[in-house]
Amino acid sequence: MKRIKSYWIKATIKNKISFFIGTVFLTILVSIIFDVFLIRLFVIDVNEIMENNSEGGQVVSALDTERECLKKYISSKNSENKASLNSAIEQTKKAIDAVDLDYEELGENQYAQLYALKSCYEVYCEYRTELLEGHLSKKEYVAKTYDVYNMQDYLVGYSEKYIEQTLKDGNAKYKELIPKVFAVPLMAITINILLFIVIIELSRRMDKDFTEPVLKLANASRKIAANDFYIEDVHVNNQDEVGELVHAFNKMKYATGEYIDALEKKRDALDKLHVKELENLEVEKQLDAMNLQLLKSQINPHFLFNTLNVIGGMANLEGADITEEMIKALSALFRYNLKNQDKEVLLSQELKVAENYMYLQKMRFGMRVKYIVNCDVDPDKVVVPTFILQPLLENCIIHGISPKLEGGKIYLTVSHKEDKLVLVVTDTGEGMDAERLKTLRESFKEQSKSIGIGTGNIYRRIKAMYKDADMEVDSSKGGGTSISITLPFMDSETYYSKEND
Repeated sequence: MKRIKSYWIKATIKNKISFFIGTVFLTILVSIIFDVFLIRLFVIDVNEIMENNSEGGQVVSALDTERECLKKYISSKNSENKASLNSAIEQTKKAIDAVDLDYEELGENQYAQLYALKSCYEVYCEYRTELLEGHLSKKEYVAKTYDVYNMQDYLVGYSEKYIEQTLKDGNAKYKELIPKVFAVPLMAITINILLFIVIIELSRRMDKDFTEPVLKLANASRKIAANDFYIEDVHVNNQDEVGELVHAFNKMKYATGEYIDALEKKRDALDKLHVKELENLEVEKQLDAMNLQLLKSQINPHFLFNTLNVIGGMANLEGADITEEMIKALSALFRYNLKNQDKEVLLSQELKVAENYMYLQKMRFGMRVKYIVNCDVDPDKVVVPTFILQPLLENCIIHGISPKLEGGKIYLTVSHKEDKLVLVVTDTGEGMDAERLKTLRESFKEQSKSIGIGTGNIYRRIKAMYKDADMEVDSSKGGGTSISITLPFMDSETYYSKEND
């Protein structure tokens, strides 16, 4: 004991902690070893006995159920009894197949009973199939029915003998486990008590060597935290690393005030910088809002002029129905443009605006323009940025379809890929050459203002609104243009619940 105390006094903190942790770890390891052994006894061995008994019981139950269902079906051959019989046959097969025919695991007696059961079941299945599906005369049918009933009795007998043997072997195995069940916990308790005593003694010594000096340091630190840097030095008798720590603490406390002042000045500077960044961010948000309002208030004068001419011409040549439809479409566009102040709306609203716009263009260009929509999502359950489709359709009309005498088609495709919503607007218009396409793509990457108030505004908006949003353009001279917008998929219920919160 004296040697142990002498070693403890001379030991370093690292060695003391290592010894303490090792003792705790040894205690836990011993407990785990005994627990694993007990788990093996109860969870594996005992559970194996219970599973064997359960499997045998399921076989008997399934055979009894099948026998009753067969009698019902033979007495009344209707669809309901047929379905019940098929279900019972399937359950019987599963119950018998679930019992593995393993000689080493079952033993000689259980193996013999199970082998007889499985062999008889195979023959029984042939007789049953011939009875249910074979073309038998009345006399043969009656004879075969009694044969099947007799074989069912044999199967039940074999299964009951198998259960009896399983219970007998399980009881014998359980009796072998009982001495171990009592001995293992007793050994575990004895060893753990001894180790627990050692841990308590180590804890007491570590409290004296570590906790008391640390409490003194903590008390002094609280006073320093209250800007009292002129407290008395902390005194301890330790000769180990704790003593060195206290000595260093006493030296450093007088310099702490200067460090605190320096940190305060640095924090003030960072706070001012943060305020400036917030101001810049607010300016950027206002700029985005202004760009959005500018886009909303923009309606191409040529489009308005030509549309009004078409409406006037149609009013002279036809009745009022078509004129009314055109006025409704144009009114809906104005209403959406002027009244909708939200940054994000349902996809169904954007599709409706696009439909109204294309209706007016069809009235203008007639059969020269065709508009085809393929939407693979529920537009009433998806949220997208406002005014994102109409500017793209307008670009298709102005730059793609209008210059071609024969006109063209515009395709709008909406799809859901993983956690993304993909919007693709494609036209069969004139397209653009490789140089123009390259310039446009580079202006996207640089977020240049030169890419226009329509397409450019959409690109800058989605980049400002979503971290992983993107826009891609693909085109060829004479081969049309395709613009693909990738956005985060936003479910409307989730989105509006967050907005309400």
